Amino acid sequence: ACSAFSQKSCEECLKNVSCLWCYTNSTCLDYPVRSIFPPSSLCSLSDARWGVCWINFEALIIAMAVVAGLILVSLTVCCCYCSYCRRRSRRRRLEEEEEQLARKREERRLQSLQRKHERKMKHDEIRKKYGLLQDSDNPYSRFENE
Repeated sequence: ACSAFSQKSCEECLKNVSCLWCYTNSTCLDYPVRSIFPPSSLCSLSDARWGVCWINFEALIIAMAVVAGLILVSLTVCCCYCSYCRRRSRRRRLEEEEEQLARKREERRLQSLQRKHERKMKHDEIRKKYGLLQDSDNPYSRFENE
Protein backbone atom coordinates (compact mmCIF):
# COMPACT_ATOMS: atom_id res chain seq x y z
CA ALA A 1 0.00 0.00 0.00
CA CYS A 2 2.85 2.39 0.81
CA SER A 3 4.72 1.74 -2.45
CA ALA A 4 1.84 3.41 -4.34
CA PHE A 5 2.97 6.74 -2.84
CA SER A 6 6.54 6.42 -4.20
CA GLN A 7 7.79 9.22 -6.44
CA LYS A 8 5.12 11.52 -4.93
CA SER A 9 5.60 13.84 -1.95
CA CYS A 10 6.69 13.04 1.60
CA GLU A 11 3.48 14.51 3.05
CA GLU A 12 1.27 12.18 0.97
CA CYS A 13 3.36 9.17 1.96
CA LEU A 14 3.34 9.96 5.69
CA LYS A 15 -0.43 10.45 5.84
CA ASN A 16 -0.46 6.70 6.37
CA VAL A 17 1.16 5.97 9.74
CA SER A 18 2.54 2.62 8.64
CA CYS A 19 4.66 4.22 5.89
CA LEU A 20 8.28 5.38 5.90
CA TRP A 21 9.66 7.98 3.45
CA CYS A 22 13.24 7.68 2.24
CA TYR A 23 14.76 10.90 0.84
CA THR A 24 17.72 9.25 -0.96
CA ASN A 25 15.57 7.71 -3.66
CA SER A 26 12.20 9.41 -2.88
CA THR A 27 10.43 6.16 -2.13
CA CYS A 28 7.60 5.39 0.24
CA LEU A 29 8.19 2.09 2.04
CA ASP A 30 6.27 -0.03 4.51
CA TYR A 31 7.65 0.57 8.01
CA PRO A 32 9.52 -2.56 9.17
CA VAL A 33 7.31 -3.42 12.13
CA ARG A 34 9.43 -6.37 13.29
CA SER A 35 12.43 -4.14 14.06
CA ILE A 36 12.21 -0.93 16.06
CA PHE A 37 14.54 1.01 13.78
CA PRO A 38 14.53 0.60 10.01
CA PRO A 39 17.65 -1.27 8.84
CA SER A 40 20.30 0.74 6.98
CA SER A 41 19.88 -1.55 3.94
CA LEU A 42 16.35 -0.21 3.59
CA CYS A 43 17.17 3.48 4.18
CA SER A 44 19.78 5.30 6.29
CA LEU A 45 18.45 6.85 9.50
CA SER A 46 19.52 10.36 8.47
CA ASP A 47 17.42 10.10 5.26
CA ALA A 48 14.41 8.28 6.71
CA ARG A 49 11.27 10.19 7.70
CA TRP A 50 8.43 8.81 9.77
CA GLY A 51 5.44 10.67 11.20
CA VAL A 52 6.55 14.12 10.01
CA CYS A 53 8.63 15.21 7.05
CA TRP A 54 10.56 18.01 8.72
CA ILE A 55 12.61 15.78 11.08
CA ASN A 56 14.68 12.77 10.12
CA PHE A 57 14.52 9.47 11.99
CA GLU A 58 17.95 9.93 13.54
CA ALA A 59 17.02 13.32 15.03
CA LEU A 60 13.67 11.92 16.14
CA ILE A 61 15.43 9.12 18.04
CA ILE A 62 17.87 11.57 19.64
CA ALA A 63 15.07 13.98 20.61
CA MET A 64 13.00 11.18 22.13
CA ALA A 65 16.04 9.90 24.04
CA VAL A 66 16.74 13.39 25.39
CA VAL A 67 13.11 13.85 26.46
CA ALA A 68 13.07 10.41 28.10
CA GLY A 69 16.36 11.22 29.86
CA LEU A 70 15.01 14.53 31.13
CA ILE A 71 11.88 12.81 32.42
CA LEU A 72 13.96 10.18 34.22
CA VAL A 73 16.28 12.78 35.73
CA SER A 74 13.35 14.94 36.87
CA LEU A 75 11.61 11.91 38.40
CA THR A 76 14.81 10.96 40.22
CA VAL A 77 15.26 14.51 41.51
CA CYS A 78 11.62 14.65 42.64
CA CYS A 79 11.92 11.32 44.44
CA CYS A 80 15.13 12.37 46.18
CA TYR A 81 13.64 15.74 47.17
CA CYS A 82 10.45 14.15 48.48
CA SER A 83 12.49 11.61 50.43
CA TYR A 84 14.60 14.42 51.90
CA CYS A 85 11.48 16.42 52.82
CA ARG A 86 9.85 13.37 54.40
CA ARG A 87 12.97 12.64 56.44
CA ARG A 88 13.22 16.27 57.54
CA SER A 89 9.55 16.43 58.55
CA ARG A 90 9.90 13.13 60.42
CA ARG A 91 12.94 14.52 62.28
CA ARG A 92 11.04 17.73 63.07
CA ARG A 93 8.06 15.71 64.31
CA LEU A 94 10.33 13.63 66.55
CA GLU A 95 11.92 16.78 67.96
CA GLU A 96 8.48 18.25 68.67
CA GLU A 97 7.38 15.05 70.40
CA GLU A 98 10.58 15.04 72.43
CA GLU A 99 10.01 18.66 73.49
CA GLN A 100 6.41 17.85 74.39
CA LEU A 101 7.55 14.87 76.49
CA ALA A 102 10.13 17.05 78.23
CA ARG A 103 7.45 19.67 79.01
CA LYS A 104 5.11 17.00 80.40
CA ARG A 105 7.93 15.52 82.46
CA GLU A 106 8.73 18.96 83.89
CA GLU A 107 5.04 19.57 84.67
CA ARG A 108 4.78 16.23 86.46
CA ARG A 109 7.96 17.03 88.43
CA LEU A 110 6.57 20.43 89.48
CA GLN A 111 3.24 18.89 90.46
CA SER A 112 5.06 16.25 92.48
CA LEU A 113 7.10 18.93 94.27
CA GLN A 114 3.94 20.91 94.97
CA ARG A 115 2.17 17.84 96.41
CA LYS A 116 5.28 17.04 98.48
CA HIS A 117 5.31 20.60 99.85
CA GLU A 118 1.57 20.38 100.69
CA ARG A 119 2.11 17.05 102.47
CA LYS A 120 5.01 18.52 104.46
CA MET A 121 2.92 21.52 105.51
CA LYS A 122 0.06 19.23 106.57
CA HIS A 123 2.43 17.00 108.55
CA ASP A 124 4.02 20.05 110.18
CA GLU A 125 0.57 21.29 111.25
CA ILE A 126 -0.17 17.90 112.80
CA ARG A 127 3.24 17.90 114.57
CA LYS A 128 2.59 21.42 115.87
CA LYS A 129 -0.84 20.40 117.11
CA TYR A 130 0.56 17.51 119.10
CA GLY A 131 3.67 19.32 120.20
CA LEU A 132 6.12 17.24 118.24
CA LEU A 133 7.56 20.21 116.40
CA GLN A 134 9.79 22.60 118.35
CA ASP A 135 8.17 25.93 117.69
CA SER A 136 8.32 28.82 120.18
CA ASP A 137 5.11 30.57 119.17
CA ASN A 138 2.99 27.43 119.56
CA PRO A 139 0.97 27.51 122.86
CA TYR A 140 0.72 23.71 122.89
CA SER A 141 4.44 23.10 122.70
CA ARG A 142 6.04 20.90 125.36
CA PHE A 143 7.54 22.54 128.34
CA GLU A 144 11.17 21.84 128.66
CA ASN A 145 13.21 22.41 131.79
CA GLU A 146 14.47 25.89 131.51
